Amino acid sequence: MSMESTAKQKVSAGLKRNSDDIGWEFGVLVDPSNPDKTKCNRCGKIQSGGVYRLKQHIAGVGGQCKPCLSSTNEDKLKARNALNDVKRKKKDKEEGYANMRAEVNIGKETIDLDDEFGDLKGPKSFGPMHRFSNTSSNDPKGRSKQSNLSNIVLKEQLNRVKEYICDWAYQCGIPFHCFEKDSFRKAIEAIGQFGPNVVPPTRYEMAETFLKKRVEKTKLEIKTYEDEWRYTGCSIMTDAWSDRQRRSIMNLCVNSKLGTIFLSSKDCSDEAHTSQNIFKYVDECIEKVGPENVVQVVTDNASNNMGAAKLLKEKRPQIFWSSCATHTINLMLEAIGGMDKYKQAIEKAKKLTVFIYSHHKSLAMMRKYTKKRNIVRPGVTRFASAFLTLQSIKEKKSQLRQMFTSAEWGACKLSETTQGKKSYASIVSPTFWSDITICLRVFAPLVKVLRMVDSDWKPAMGFIYGELKRARKEIVLALNENKKAYMPIMDVISKKSSTRLDTCLHMAAYILNPYYFYNDEEVRDDVEANDAVVEVIGILFPTNFDMQNTILSVELPIYKRKQEKFARPIALKACEVNNENFDPANWWETYGTSTPNLRKIAMRILSLTASSSGCERNWSTFEGVHTKKRNRLLPTRMNDLVFVQFNTNLMERNKIRKMRNREVLVAEDGNGAREWIADGEDEEDEEVVPGLKWKTVSEAAGTKEMLDNRRSGRKKAGISVGGAKAKVKVKAKPKAKAKAKAKAKTKAKPSRQQLVDEASEEEEVNEEEEVNEVEMEDEIDAVEVEEEVDEEEEEKEEETEDEEDKEIVVEIVDEDDVDEQDDEEIEYESDGVEILDEYGQDDN
Repeated sequence: MSMESTAKQKVSAGLKRNSDDIGWEFGVLVDPSNPDKTKCNRCGKIQSGGVYRLKQHIAGVGGQCKPCLSSTNEDKLKARNALNDVKRKKKDKEEGYANMRAEVNIGKETIDLDDEFGDLKGPKSFGPMHRFSNTSSNDPKGRSKQSNLSNIVLKEQLNRVKEYICDWAYQCGIPFHCFEKDSFRKAIEAIGQFGPNVVPPTRYEMAETFLKKRVEKTKLEIKTYEDEWRYTGCSIMTDAWSDRQRRSIMNLCVNSKLGTIFLSSKDCSDEAHTSQNIFKYVDECIEKVGPENVVQVVTDNASNNMGAAKLLKEKRPQIFWSSCATHTINLMLEAIGGMDKYKQAIEKAKKLTVFIYSHHKSLAMMRKYTKKRNIVRPGVTRFASAFLTLQSIKEKKSQLRQMFTSAEWGACKLSETTQGKKSYASIVSPTFWSDITICLRVFAPLVKVLRMVDSDWKPAMGFIYGELKRARKEIVLALNENKKAYMPIMDVISKKSSTRLDTCLHMAAYILNPYYFYNDEEVRDDVEANDAVVEVIGILFPTNFDMQNTILSVELPIYKRKQEKFARPIALKACEVNNENFDPANWWETYGTSTPNLRKIAMRILSLTASSSGCERNWSTFEGVHTKKRNRLLPTRMNDLVFVQFNTNLMERNKIRKMRNREVLVAEDGNGAREWIADGEDEEDEEVVPGLKWKTVSEAAGTKEMLDNRRSGRKKAGISVGGAKAKVKVKAKPKAKAKAKAKAKTKAKPSRQQLVDEASEEEEVNEEEEVNEVEMEDEIDAVEVEEEVDEEEEEKEEETEDEEDKEIVVEIVDEDDVDEQDDEEIEYESDGVEILDEYGQDDN
């Protein structure tokens, strides 16, 4: 292939509307300006219709294009599966929307408006919103006709409705993602069905009448979950955490095959997180759920949780206490990522992303070349962010290389900076990309296991032990069976999983999962795992030796030898592949009837979760209700709000839990990826006034240098606002005057050299007194210092200064010199600080 055609393909690749679409394996864009025209890589045919038509061409389906005569059977299968996935997703979306609309029925024909609203009369004619949204009560799933939207007037009226909704959201600070919730869509549907003159609920109705109704409705909805607890057992999931107000809170949830529901939440700020307190709270919840229904308790690996596990074992020996698999695998990944070889690759990639995101110019260029796609992908954990971002960088390798080797980058002033040169060196270096590739190959097997245990689409207890064994083998192969390279990783996995992911419960689930036991001879010969089954049966029936003997001596051999109903061809065929249709608990329910006692135990064990992440992912619910604005709510009302909000979100999540293509590691917010966007951004910098942050004030005051270069005998300087000692006045101009790049011009009166001279003279007079040299620091080119300013020009500028400018005074007091320098005042006044760049960086 010529260099010209290769370059053209690279440009085309950068313009693909969805680079993850498998269709781009079969073709490229012909014209970068026309994303609908593609060229088949197999036969060379050029056609319109975009990547969708390209897949039809490869698959030979659709009837809208000629089939490709050069595509292989494998190509056709891939293309057909991709086309079917698109159709399935579209159908699921339409059905979901129709079902959601069907759930909304205000029973309009039965409403007596005189009784409900007094003199309020129902509308005789309905507006465009009603005509757009209303659904006939005889056909609740039917979509309303939308042909009227072609009318310009109706479109304008609909846009006005949307404007009113947006105005309310802007005023109240409603997060935009809330409008994607089904509950909001249902509210809009109900309003559309009612028509004009809808009366919103009052504050009292929201806090009392309808909240109580919603609590009762939620309790009815979770009845189905409670029935499942009795049939296949359940897990108590616990998580303790601290919110931004440093309150200590513990959540308890119950997980079963149907999903996770919220049980209770407790503010433990007044109690120590001792093993005794944790055990007491968990034990109370076990009583509430029913001890006969609880199979295990799942927590993280904290020492106080392990202490609580011992207490539970003493009182309830039949209930297992398991470590959270998500937490344990994250610990493995972080430990491996901390090894020198992988740590260096991650740090180089992190410096690259921080540099790009820290400057408007580089960020704009990156988004231009990647077609507005970010290279940083926030994950649900710190390491998930690292893996997803490395993966994203690797996927955008060609676009990033085009960016850093372009004439546009060469003309940018950022290319001359130290970090700009380092970023360029990384991008063009083959070593940088090979290191990222090795990281991804090593991390991918464990991340695959992490995805499995962190998702809810299938209970993970029956798979965690087997998939960890498989991950070990894949890592060994990824490192070319180099023992020196893979042994440290194997040691980490063994150490972290010991007593956490290799307990008798995990190994018994491994043996009882026919996907492993019937398809892998090594499993049948695993003595330790087979012994685990005996141990688990002994724990479940500690005094019933007849039951133990029946299960271990009669029923278990039937399963192991594939006898009776286990010998059916369909039973063996059903467990050959671990696909979306295979569930080991369902398999036992169907084919295990010849061993009724073992069947019941297998169903309960294989229906268990291996992680408590379903509880951990909902921290913000309690915090959102227990805010300062709501701290006067009655305890009952507060608990009701938590109960409703937590369970409503969980049940909505349970509806989409079977979506295998859902990326469970991606976070809804970017908190987990801050370190990939800006250095030192772990804690949010608060604003002094709008547009001015404390970081800028600190730089203007020179506090960093004062604290870093202080002599050992000196005390730390105190910093406060509005004082009378050494002061820094920063006057922030209104936002309307803010420019595209951050600037700050600070005038010093007296100059720095004068201060140093005065300090030196004073030190010679009295050696016990020390004076800091106040020096303005410019680490990120965001503050420019003017040391010498003409007095007359300064007075003139002060007279014409904007009246709206706000003044912030920062006092820097040396405790040693307070008494003797009361009458001295050192002032620095800025000409104004104009900040636009959120990272305090100057793009130039």
